[in-house]
Amino acid sequence: MPASSGSELEFKFQAVEEEELEPEYDVVIVGGGPAAFSAAVYSARFLMKSVMIGEEPGGQLTLAGTVDDYIGIPEVIASDLIERFQGHAAKYGVRLVMDRVESVEELEDSRKRVTTLGGRETVAKAVIVAIGSKRRKLGVPGEDKYNARGVSYCSVCDAPLFRGAEAVAVVGGGDSAVEGAALLADYAKNVYLIHRRDAFRAQPINVEALRRKGNVKFLLNSVVREIFGDTKVRGLIVEDLRSGRRSELRVDGVFIEIGFEPDVEFARRNGLGTSEGGYIVVDDWMRTTRPGVFAAGDCTSAWVGFRQVVTAVAQGAVAAYSAARYVRDKWG
Repeated sequence: MPASSGSELEFKFQAVEEEELEPEYDVVIVGGGPAAFSAAVYSARFLMKSVMIGEEPGGQLTLAGTVDDYIGIPEVIASDLIERFQGHAAKYGVRLVMDRVESVEELEDSRKRVTTLGGRETVAKAVIVAIGSKRRKLGVPGEDKYNARGVSYCSVCDAPLFRGAEAVAVVGGGDSAVEGAALLADYAKNVYLIHRRDAFRAQPINVEALRRKGNVKFLLNSVVREIFGDTKVRGLIVEDLRSGRRSELRVDGVFIEIGFEPDVEFARRNGLGTSEGGYIVVDDWMRTTRPGVFAAGDCTSAWVGFRQVVTAVAQGAVAAYSAARYVRDKWG
C-alpha cells in the first residue's frame, strides 16, 4: 500500500467482482455502506479475518451530495468520503466482494454458511448484517436527474446547504417530513410542506409547532408530479388531488421525506427477528435474535428516528466488537 500524505488517506480500494471467497472467515460483513466499512475496519483491528460482501460501495451515501455533518471532515463530497472509508478498509486488507448475500445458514458447530446470488459460498464464525435501508423515492420525472443537485433525501443532513434560499419544498407527512420542514424554516426564506392527505402521521405537537412558523406553507391533498430545472432544481409541478389542477412551484430544492424501506425479506429468509417496521431487531450491543449474527446501520431497529453516517459508523464499530468477543469466547 502507498503511504499516506499528511492526514489524507491515499490507499486505493479494489471492489472485487470476479475473485472467489476464501473457504472460511472469522467475520463476514454483509453490505457496503458506512456501517459495513466501519465493521470491516474494527473487525480487522480486533485481528479477525474478515471480508465484506456488498452490491455497491457507499450504500445510501451515494445519494448524498456534500456531507457536512461527519465530525472532523467538514463539507466533504460524498464520493470522497466513500473513498476514504474504502481506503481505510484497504489499509487493513479487507476486500469488498461485489455480490449479494442471499442466505446465512446455521451449521451444526454454530458456524454460518454464507451463500451469494452469484453462487459464491463461504463459512463464517460470525456474521455482521449491514445492508442498510433504502429511502423511498417519489418516482417522478426529474427526481434521479437532479439527485444531489437540489433533490435531497435527508433534511437533517442537507438543510444547512440551503441557507438563504428563497424557497424549498419538503414532501411527506410523517415525523421526518415535519421535523425536516421545521429545521429548513431556520435556513430558507420560505418552506412548502407537500402532503398527499389532509392529515399528518407525524406527532400532533410537532405539526402544531410547525404551523406556528411564519415562513411555512402547507400544501395538503397535493402531490409532486415532476421536478424540473437546468443545472439544478428550479421548481416542481404540483397537482391538487381535489381539483386535479396542476401548477408550477418555484423552489431551489426539494427534500423527499417519505420514509425508508428495509429489506424485510432478507431478515425473514434468514431467521432474523424484525420490528413492526421491518427493521432487524438488535440489542445495545448490536446482537440480533440469532446467536453469532449481528447487525449495524440503517437496517437495524436502533435509533430509527435518527439515521446519520456517524450513527451507522458507531453501530458498525459496536457490532465488530461484539462479533470479535463472540468468536473469541466460543472458539478461543
